[in-house]
Amino acid sequence: MNTQDMDAVQAFIDAINDQDLTAISRLMKEDHTFIDLGGQIVSGREKMVEGWQGFFRMFPDYKNRVEMMLADKGVVAVFGWACGTYNGKRGLLPENRIEMPAAWKAVVEDGKIKSWQVYADWTEGSKIIEEDNRC
Repeated sequence: MNTQDMDAVQAFIDAINDQDLTAISRLMKEDHTFIDLGGQIVSGREKMVEGWQGFFRMFPDYKNRVEMMLADKGVVAVFGWACGTYNGKRGLLPENRIEMPAAWKAVVEDGKIKSWQVYADWTEGSKIIEEDNRC
């Protein structure tokens, strides 16, 4: 188990939880790759900083809660919860709150996040966003 890789991932999660775009950028490799729940891929640190900025507008209180991390040969698996409130047309209402079990796979290279992949059931989130868009 490589604690340096896990430390890099924890720092990345902390930066996400703090919505610190400067730290997020600093912790990603320039050729960083993000893979979302649907398998869509976004490549490049600059594109991902823009992506995180937009995501934080949609979920201004977004947090990842870590329950367990495992690391081997530059790959870190994270298990926990993702939660946040969707800031749609109705604003930050309690019924727009999303909380779901989630997992993340990080590939760490030279102490930075080379790739970040998200695994979760987004059914609840989709319903909340669809309901909000009907208003």
